[in-house]
Amino acid sequence: MAERKRVGNIDVIICEDEIEAAKESANIFAEAIRQKPNLVLGLATGGTPVSMYKELIKMNKEGELDFFHASTFNLDEYVGLSPEHDQSYRYFMNTNLFDHVNIDKSKTYVLDGLTKDIDRTCREYEDFIKKQGGIDVQLLGIGANGHIAFNEPGSSKDSRTREVVLTEKTIKDNSRFFEDESQVPRKALTMGIATIMEARKIVLLATGSNKKDAVKKALQEASSLEVPASFLKEHDDCIFVLDKDAAGGL
Repeated sequence: MAERKRVGNIDVIICEDEIEAAKESANIFAEAIRQKPNLVLGLATGGTPVSMYKELIKMNKEGELDFFHASTFNLDEYVGLSPEHDQSYRYFMNTNLFDHVNIDKSKTYVLDGLTKDIDRTCREYEDFIKKQGGIDVQLLGIGANGHIAFNEPGSSKDSRTREVVLTEKTIKDNSRFFEDESQVPRKALTMGIATIMEARKIVLLATGSNKKDAVKKALQEASSLEVPASFLKEHDDCIFVLDKDAAGGL
């Protein structure tokens, strides 16, 4: 049974393991979609949300959840990777969620990693989120250095969708998805912290002991540029869903 507590302004759900955390977070999204079928979802990539996406797929296959009227915006994309590249985030989303549920793919939006006009692409992404009415529920992971999306330490609280240079720590962490570290792109397009904070609800999902320090800093230390996730304490409706390893005895 998950433990629920309040840490400052954030609701925290501490689960026994990764599977329970995946189910808890999937249930939050599923309930939101049931209440508002045309929900605008903000989605994340990486290893952590895969189990959650499997839970959502299961609900959809069993007729418990309908994605047809929903739309989605992804947090980020690598610069230089085509949508067909097996490490692009468009490919990730298709493979891990969109190909397996009844969502209209024309309403799933991912930043264009091959754009020739980065500033325009980022500006238009921001504008389109607003035209869709804003993001209702945003999923986040957290990096071991406290980053959210690709907002690395030092990112401004006022940052918007833009191109960023990835830190060596993030490149090393993400190298497990590539054949070797040299293949990891050095730049990415990402929603900014201010963009993320405009979502009506935020769900941060973190599992594993390697996330323990970042989670603790985000929840218990003062908001700081050095820990971008720490700004989430200033959001009115933010939930951290953690397994015991990531919670680290909170």
